[in-house]
This record gives sequence, C-alpha cells and structure tokens, in this order.
Amino acid sequence: MHIGIVGCGQLSRMLALAGKPMGIRFSFVADEGEDSVCVDGLGKVVRWKTGDDIAALYQALGQPDRITVEKEQVDLSLVEDLQKHCPVHPNPKAFAAAQHRHREKQLLDSLNIPTSPYIYGQPDPEQLALPVVVKSCRDGYDGKNQWVLKTQDDLEAFRSEPRGDELIVEKFVPFEREVSQVSVRREDGSILHYPLAENRHDKGILRESIVPAPNTSSQLEASAQAYIRRIMEALDYVGVMAMECFVVEDGLLINELAPRVHNSGHWSQSGSATCQFENHIRAVADLPLGSTEVFGVAGMINLIGIDKPDLKVLTATSKLHWYEKSVRPGRKLGHINVIADHYDALKQSMLELNASVY
Repeated sequence: MHIGIVGCGQLSRMLALAGKPMGIRFSFVADEGEDSVCVDGLGKVVRWKTGDDIAALYQALGQPDRITVEKEQVDLSLVEDLQKHCPVHPNPKAFAAAQHRHREKQLLDSLNIPTSPYIYGQPDPEQLALPVVVKSCRDGYDGKNQWVLKTQDDLEAFRSEPRGDELIVEKFVPFEREVSQVSVRREDGSILHYPLAENRHDKGILRESIVPAPNTSSQLEASAQAYIRRIMEALDYVGVMAMECFVVEDGLLINELAPRVHNSGHWSQSGSATCQFENHIRAVADLPLGSTEVFGVAGMINLIGIDKPDLKVLTATSKLHWYEKSVRPGRKLGHINVIADHYDALKQSMLELNASVY
C-alpha cells in the first residue's frame, strides 16, 4: 500500500510515522515554497503549484493507491483532479465545507446541529448585540483572522481597519468549557469515537487537552457522537474528523470542524490502544479500525514558540514529539503526551512539565 499525503507539516509526519510500521509507503505533495522539514526522509516530496499537470504529479508521487490530506485549506481543484487517478479520503466536499466558515455553518444548519447565532457577509457587528466574535470565512485558525468585540471601542477599532475578506459575525457564547470530539469512519460506514477531550486555549491556540474530559455526562458524550456521526454520514466521510465544541448550559454548540487528524487528538499516541494517526491511515487504506479504548487518563501539552526542551524534563509517564521546525513565536513546534491512573496525578504531572518547559 502506498499513500500520498497533500501537505508536509507535522500532521503528515505523524501520519507517516504511524503507517510505516505497517509497511505502508508514503509520498508528499508540497505547495510552492512549503517547507518539507517535517517529512524529510519519510518519503518522496513532490513540489506542486496551481496550473501544474495533475497526471504528471500523480506519476511523480509514484502512483499512490490512496491520497489523503493534512490540512483543510487545500486547493479543491488539486484534490478533485487527483480523485480521477485514485481514491482521495476524505473526499473533496468535506474540504469544501470545512475550509469556508459559511459553508460549514450551512452544513451544520442543514443537519439541525446547533451552532452559535451568526450573520454572514460584510455585516455590521451591531446587527448582533455586543459582545460578538468576527471571523474570516477562510484561513482562520489558531486565533488568526478573528476579532473579539466586547465594547464600543473594540467595534470602532474594528471598523477603522477595512477588510476585504468574507466575514462571519457570531454572537459571543458564554460557554462553560471547550471540548472536542475526534472520531474515525471507514468506507463501509463503521465509526469509532475517541472520548471527548477538554481543551484549554490561549489567544486562540490550543495549549492543553485532557482525556476523557472530566465531569462529562453520558448524555453530553452521546450528543457529541451523534452530531459527528450525522456530519460524517452526510459527507460520506472517510478518515479522522475533529469537531470542536462549546459546552453550554443545555448541551453543545459546534464551533468548528476539522476534516483531518487534529491537535486535540495527539494524546492518543500514548493514551489509546490505537492513536488517531494510525486509525486515519487504517480508514484511508480501508483496513479494520483499531480500538479507541483509553488506558487511565491522558493529557497533551503543546510546545509553542519555544526551543526544544531538555529531554531530562521527561518523566516515566510522558513522551516528547518534536516536529523539527524552525522556532518562531506562536508556532506549534512539538507536544508532550502524559498518561496517569487518575486526574489528580495527571494534572500534577502536567503542571510540573509546563513549569519545566516554559
């Protein structure tokens, strides 16, 4: 089995590292100017730019049996044309929905899945009473291209900076906490779910995840699984998907979808019988899905904008994953996974590791 991956970031790296022990070969599509350091040595890297011949690209990749993608902001024409040569999972319509916030909202609305109230286009944020969150319809991730407007001064400052992008204005949601549901679906429609992760963000960037999310009712977990199942089935989705959610008084509001393996699922490399990366490869290759059983409790700490930590900070129950990328502020450069028998031990271990690396 040979799988081609569109993208050369850390998610491609971890997908390949999970698939290679199964004897699966990989090659990678790099956008013009994209750094391939994360995947160097893991398979052939082929450079591509808009307008290049797709048949030639497919041949240069080594005629892979399947294609997958590590990012939602992918050129749709690329994955649509690659689909003429071999199966592409997830399919292009999943990326079409997830890479544009309005289309994503429309998908959720069509499936009667709750999301925060919103206005689309170039609306005046005053159409929704402050506070609101303004988001670009494209390229909004890790807090980028997003503006929280709580006061009249915030609104005036926002108005003073003309913006040409399509926008979504969402009512600010007073949520209790943020959680995410990571699930995987195979071609035959079978689906397995990882437990809900509780996530802590700082300036829009994920800092930590804890799994299973503490103090979570079976009803909340069932709602999350039902929503993501509905989405996956509507898209005829194959692979791992993540669904980011706000926990509110009467249940869940869906914030974003990610048609790929996801940062909030990294904990599974240490804390689950089968990590999200291996299960994505299994789904794409149409292999039986691996168990998503969790052993004890698990956590993940993102390493953002810092040099590689001294390996001596690691403990018997923690593991470092370093991406080999150049250091710059706000950039995800690695993560540490932690496992424990109970939440108190996990939180103490994560607290000590945070103090050691930051």
